[in-house]
Amino acid sequence: MHSIQDANNPQAVLTVEHLNIQHQQQVLVDDLNFKLHAGETIAIVGESGSGKSISSLAVLGLLPSTLKIKGQAWLGQQDLLSLKTEQLQKNRGHKIAMIFQEPMTALNPLHRVEKIIGETLLLQGWSKQKTQARIIELLQDVGITDPEDKLRRYPHELSGGQRQRVMIAMALALDPDILIADEPTTALDVTLQAQILHLLKSLQQSRKMAMILISHDLNLVRRYADQVIVMNKGMVEEQGSVAEIFKNPKQAYTRNLLNHDFGEAIQIAEAPNLLALHKVAVKFPIKQGLLNRVKDYFVAVEPLDLQLAQGESIGIVGESGSGKSSLALAITRLIKSDGEIVLLGTDLNQCNEKQLRPLRAEFQIVFQDPFSSLNPRLNVEQTIGEGLGLKKLSIAEISQRIDEALEKVELPISFRTRYPHELSGGQRQRVALARALVLRPKLLILDEPTSALDRTTQRAIVKLLRRLQQEHQISYLFISHDLQVVKALCQKVLVLRHAQVMEFQSTEQLFLNPQTEYTRQLIEASQYV
Repeated sequence: MHSIQDANNPQAVLTVEHLNIQHQQQVLVDDLNFKLHAGETIAIVGESGSGKSISSLAVLGLLPSTLKIKGQAWLGQQDLLSLKTEQLQKNRGHKIAMIFQEPMTALNPLHRVEKIIGETLLLQGWSKQKTQARIIELLQDVGITDPEDKLRRYPHELSGGQRQRVMIAMALALDPDILIADEPTTALDVTLQAQILHLLKSLQQSRKMAMILISHDLNLVRRYADQVIVMNKGMVEEQGSVAEIFKNPKQAYTRNLLNHDFGEAIQIAEAPNLLALHKVAVKFPIKQGLLNRVKDYFVAVEPLDLQLAQGESIGIVGESGSGKSSLALAITRLIKSDGEIVLLGTDLNQCNEKQLRPLRAEFQIVFQDPFSSLNPRLNVEQTIGEGLGLKKLSIAEISQRIDEALEKVELPISFRTRYPHELSGGQRQRVALARALVLRPKLLILDEPTSALDRTTQRAIVKLLRRLQQEHQISYLFISHDLQVVKALCQKVLVLRHAQVMEFQSTEQLFLNPQTEYTRQLIEASQYV
């Protein structure tokens, strides 16, 4: 019988030994070993596809049966890798719980918050009254204000930060000894990232939990982890304490992950205006009562003015709920807005759908999550060529344009027959970019295009966007919460907060001399220490 009572580490709550995961001939994880102690945080870092997430899914027994798993994962006297499903279910939630990367996907859209968190408690035989009291306590623990008010809400009625907090509450419901956090802050803005990780850290200390933090953001790992495992294509490149790895990285791969230099934004010459916004405002009606009458309006964007020159890039930054995405959707006429949106001399707000259709090829949008915005039933060729189907082009011309678009985003022509699920996150984002570029637009609106990508892929996408801007004189409206990425791509920056413009100035000036305390906080939160 294996015992993890080690003289040096008497409190190891999880010991993983020689973990190997294989798919047919391909090795996905090769010889992973680590010990996790009570109250300790181990971070597993690496690029997309390095084997971070599947290592933790193996421990929970959540991998498909097509994968071959070898090794041991000792939780007390139990080897998790050799347990049957019924035995594993007794550990899930009780001993080990997991927070997934994308709460909108992980939370059941048909269930209210009360059922999402309370389900496991009711299955344990708790009374409804006791369960509700525990849910309210958990929601307070994870920092949700007015928890009673949130009980009846569905996931889509919560903000990104609130959804992430609900998922943490759900994971903590049965007081687990180990919490696995898989990219828990990827899609959140910098201020929310700090809040969520600070929350996880304080919950960990008060409950004496051990934590496995899976991330590609080394800045966060440095602040919140004790030990680091650096993975690359399933292999462990190096592992050790945070101080050791960050001060003295031994491998070139680790040094590359620690490289936060995105380069400089290009200098552009004077050029005529491509887009002009005049007093553009967005508000959503709040309807109530049996007759669904409009009682009030929720203001998403206060009236603002903006000019974007041909070949220029403007960054739009701010935290969740500041109005960044609402502004992008208004410019593309995907939601209603007030004011003038003048593109190439035409006010888009005065056009009906028929007049707008030929103009749509001139402006395209790339969304934050390519997995949601790409049709899973269309392969790469069909996805990119879909927009060209509306133009009077021959099959040969369409084929040529698809090849050109793939070449522009640095993807091989052989990818034409692949489907979205067969691509990595960075490759999917390149396909989404190719789909927008194939119509040869003059304006590209990019809504958080790099937030879900690892640092190396982010650097490659930013470099690619810079090259396209230079070669084709494309103008960008680049929405982001990462000011380091904005600095590397944009000539000017617009800062939004609570639907209002806080400041608008050149990127250089913004970093040298921020006008508001809020901008200073944003810059500070995105600094790499």
